[in-house]
Amino acid sequence: MNEKIRQVMRCPWGDTDDQLMRDYHDQQWGKPMHGERELFEMLSLEGAQAGLSWSTILHKRENYRQAFDNWEVEKIASYAGGKIEELLQDAGIVRNRLKIRSVVTNAQTVLQLGSFSDWLWAQVDGQPIINQWAQQSQLPAKTELSDRISKDMKKLGFKFVGSTIVYSLMQSVGMVNDHLISCDFRFSAVL
Repeated sequence: MNEKIRQVMRCPWGDTDDQLMRDYHDQQWGKPMHGERELFEMLSLEGAQAGLSWSTILHKRENYRQAFDNWEVEKIASYAGGKIEELLQDAGIVRNRLKIRSVVTNAQTVLQLGSFSDWLWAQVDGQPIINQWAQQSQLPAKTELSDRISKDMKKLGFKFVGSTIVYSLMQSVGMVNDHLISCDFRFSAVL
């Protein structure tokens, strides 16, 4: 048998030797996520990414889970000065006081919302936006929708939720499916 083995097609950013990035692309990015803890984790990690590469944050993801009590929102909302100082000494996470404080503030805001998942998914009427991009260069960094969501989140008291961060959040939790039309993982994202 002389069958050709078909190469897996991925979005260019996910077609890498970095197994963690490849797994993130293949298994999570663009797939609808509704769990409260998971959504809060992604909000926090996207905020931590500001000014850094996603690869940097992804490689610190497990450290973040340990440092932030496995993303238990109630615990994080009660963090006080001593815990903040402890986190600032943790080399396994990004040691930026404003980013760390934003996680605490955002946890407090999420608790006031009741269901972060319900609020967030209501922004897209509960259905993912499935885009039709042919090239990675077509993907926007932000949209009118992410602008609006960002403004609404800031009014509610969220921090580190600029429009670009919000759009990245939307992509990471599957509110937006930006897998290229040539990507083999495009349709697995909506299952």
